[in-house]
Amino acid sequence: MSTRQPDDTRRRIVLGGVGVLLSPLAGCGGGGGSGNEDPVTESGMRGMPGSVVPAGVPTGSAFRAPPMLADQDGQAGLFAASLTAATASVQLATRGSATVVWAFNGSSPGPMIDVREGDTVRIVFNNRLSQASTIHWHGLPVPADQDGNPMDPVAPGASKTYTFTLPAGCAGTYWYHPHAHETTAEQVFRGLAGCLIVRPATDPLAGITERMMMVTDLRLDTANQIAPDTAQDRMLGREGDHLLVNGLKMPVLAIQPGATERWRIINATNARYLRLALGGHNLRVIGHGAGLIEQPQSVAETLLAPAQRVEWLVQATSQPNQSFDLVARAYSRGMMMSSSVDTSLLVVRTSLAGTAPAASIPALFAPVAVMAPPVRTQNVVLSDSMAMGGGTGMGMGMGGMGMGSGTSMGMSGPFLINGRSFDPARTDLITRVGNTEDWVVYNQGGMDHPFHVHGTQFQLVGSSRSDTTPGLGYRAWIDTINIRSGETVRLRICQTQAGKRMFHCHILEHEDQGMMAVLDVQA
Repeated sequence: MSTRQPDDTRRRIVLGGVGVLLSPLAGCGGGGGSGNEDPVTESGMRGMPGSVVPAGVPTGSAFRAPPMLADQDGQAGLFAASLTAATASVQLATRGSATVVWAFNGSSPGPMIDVREGDTVRIVFNNRLSQASTIHWHGLPVPADQDGNPMDPVAPGASKTYTFTLPAGCAGTYWYHPHAHETTAEQVFRGLAGCLIVRPATDPLAGITERMMMVTDLRLDTANQIAPDTAQDRMLGREGDHLLVNGLKMPVLAIQPGATERWRIINATNARYLRLALGGHNLRVIGHGAGLIEQPQSVAETLLAPAQRVEWLVQATSQPNQSFDLVARAYSRGMMMSSSVDTSLLVVRTSLAGTAPAASIPALFAPVAVMAPPVRTQNVVLSDSMAMGGGTGMGMGMGGMGMGSGTSMGMSGPFLINGRSFDPARTDLITRVGNTEDWVVYNQGGMDHPFHVHGTQFQLVGSSRSDTTPGLGYRAWIDTINIRSGETVRLRICQTQAGKRMFHCHILEHEDQGMMAVLDVQA
């Protein structure tokens, strides 16, 4: 088994800086770290000689989990709490002024919600921002009027109580974030996001050490404030200069040699793709966002598009006192500024303790249901101005997967679904409660688009490519699927609750600029 020592020179060039929890309680630097003030960003770019460049962000703090959201009720089967979105002042940079972030309950990422199938969840949301906002429970099958969609805004200074019951079979790794009309991207990149775990009645991995890892990114200006989106961000999707794990930049995770851990990883960035790899250890995928798969799958890496989640079983090397980087490898998403360098997310350091005994892992988890045959097929085309001109046909390049032809794709905006920009007053597709359908989704644009459907979970049953997440060789419940330029996917989907639902690209700048549509689920 090969051991890769951390490359400190590369780390300074690629990352520069030391992690802190984005919380008013974190203080100036979050403890530990080298105090490195190298202002080089992950793109490797510096200011011109004599120019002002942003300060670095400290690295090297001990890994820590997100704070927990406390249950304020204590009644069995009911989880009651409150979340307040407001500004908070945090010392993020290695020098200079504190940074104003937007935070849930004073921390970013926000507090983690830990609940069980069958629980009723009641969250009072208090909006103390200057913008309307919502909370969207990403991936959870909640009622349409509790989903936090952009047609149900909570005004500045107002409150809303979200109430829903978690159905059996929805255990998995989820997250929550705002979903306000045209301001989702800004609210997320300024810090509003949090983790959510739904646990099953019986967990086949009970007793395995868990690690929750929410990956976000950060861009500071020369005054240490979160920089607004640029014109390039709005076209291509924002990628920050610093990647953070639970609000820390390149934290250090101590692990016993030979130990087996369950890692839940969430890509909560606006637009960055995470091609995750961890050398020197045994990695197995055991689940995606909406639950476990049937059987562990050995992997060398996993590609996470924005909003996707993965569960890994990580069996550490038996070698003590070694360091390894969890890396987001270079990935081209079909745009000019694709990630061109490997970026370290955290350091895994094996301790001097003796080798941990082997963990008992079932060869098979719970079965993943085979969905009923579809009663109809719906077609969805994603397009963007990176590759589009007026009047291009919807049927081009479908490869026989069921897309009709002859519909004009006139450019009314930069990011479109079925040739149209989002209109909250318009219904774009109609389905019925309980109907299993196949959705054939074609990416006619010039870059990857992660496709998300609200209100339910679906299965990937076909693709014109083979390198999908999840893989086509096994069934998995998911709510977001990456679709590469020119790719067609076939999704099997069934909505179980009536109401208006969103489906959209989860590059948040694209969503805000029109790559979103309305599904009317009729009783």
